[in-house]
Amino acid sequence: MMLADKQMAYMESFSDVLTVTELAHILRVGRNTAYNIVKSGDVKSIRVRSQIRIPKTSIIEYLGNNNGKA
Repeated sequence: MMLADKQMAYMESFSDVLTVTELAHILRVGRNTAYNIVKSGDVKSIRVRSQIRIPKTSIIEYLGNNNGKA
C-alpha cells in the first residue's frame, strides 16, 4: 500500500538516513519501542560503530506494509 501524499510530504522533510529517536518521532512511539522495532528486524537498519542508522526507505516500507500501524 502506498503512503498518502500528505504522509510522503512529511517523510520528505527528514534526511535519507535517520536515528532511532527520529524513528520514534515519526511513529509516535517511545524510544524503547522504536529500539524494539529495529531489534525485531521490522525496520531495516545499519550499525555505524555504536550508532544505529535507519534508511528512510525502510521506514516508508514499514509504514506501507503495516498500513500506518506501528
